[in-house]
Amino acid sequence: MQIFKFVRKMMASCAFLFAILPNANMTGQTASTGGVKNVLLVHGAWADGSSWSKVIPSLEAKGLHVVCVQIPLTSFADDVSATQRAIALEDGPVLLVGHSYGGAVVTEAGNDPKVAGIVYVAAVAPDKGESAFGLITSVPTPVGTELRPDKSGFIKLTPKGIAEDLAQDLSAKEISVLTATQVPTSVGAMKGEITTPAWKSKASWYIIAANDRTISPQLEAAEAKKIGAATTTVASSHVVMLAQPSQVANVILDAASKATSK
Repeated sequence: MQIFKFVRKMMASCAFLFAILPNANMTGQTASTGGVKNVLLVHGAWADGSSWSKVIPSLEAKGLHVVCVQIPLTSFADDVSATQRAIALEDGPVLLVGHSYGGAVVTEAGNDPKVAGIVYVAAVAPDKGESAFGLITSVPTPVGTELRPDKSGFIKLTPKGIAEDLAQDLSAKEISVLTATQVPTSVGAMKGEITTPAWKSKASWYIIAANDRTISPQLEAAEAKKIGAATTTVASSHVVMLAQPSQVANVILDAASKATSK
């Protein structure tokens, strides 16, 4: 009889465990679904998606799904369309991250209902009717003298401009790679004007590059204040995601945890 009583107690204990396990699993799932899981990274002028190569591993290590949008830099409409197509492929809310000229692109493309928030990284954040070109040239920086246009309306940076004004705090090897891989950028693309600025309706974060010689740090601070963004200042050149990737990743992770879809 004692044996039967013992068996009944064990079975009751097991039944209790099986009853609470589903609830424990459900609680774990609920905790893991907070915030935004999809992050789309948009590069700037004279660059491609590889400019985010140091940030991606940190984001993916935290469970985020990361996509680098390869904007063609041929026209503003083309760049916005490429970003919109990338947003459409995601199966849930999206955090948009734009660097430099890419800030203008995410400002326009960010109006998509899937976009829960926008992170600006040493970027422009134009208002309605404004363009990246107009904002950047309103506060001249040293890089301006190192721009070289071609006959087709595209511009590139000189090796000197990359080494001294775009990425002055990177290693010589990294600067060499940036010089070899830079993508010609359409002047027309940078002159594209915003129709509806997404930052007026979406939560925004901004990283100011304190040592920027491409976009004025003063302009960046003014942009961050204008859009009411949560702001972080980093001692870095313009390519802050390559010079200080961990700090950039931390801001994106914070934004992803706080952004919510509407």
